[in-house]
Amino acid sequence: MDIIKVSSKSVPQKVAGALANLFRESIDEVEMQAIGAGALNQAIKGIIIARGYVAPTGKNLVCTPAFSDILVDAEERTAIKLIVEAK
Repeated sequence: MDIIKVSSKSVPQKVAGALANLFRESIDEVEMQAIGAGALNQAIKGIIIARGYVAPTGKNLVCTPAFSDILVDAEERTAIKLIVEAK
């Protein structure tokens, strides 16, 4: 599964473009990772914008949130994992 890492400084339009391009390549499921409220905000905006990009193809985006423990600089952090599917 492809992983898109989103930070609070990510541009939502670029996140949306990355998502839409993966779905155009016939990938049906993408994982997004965000640490912190700002990063999660940018990720959600990206999903909303990407939904508009893929809607004309007849696909709808479905998002499943989950927690994920990851290592950042040898320190364990809890990230929000968003599994985005095109259905």
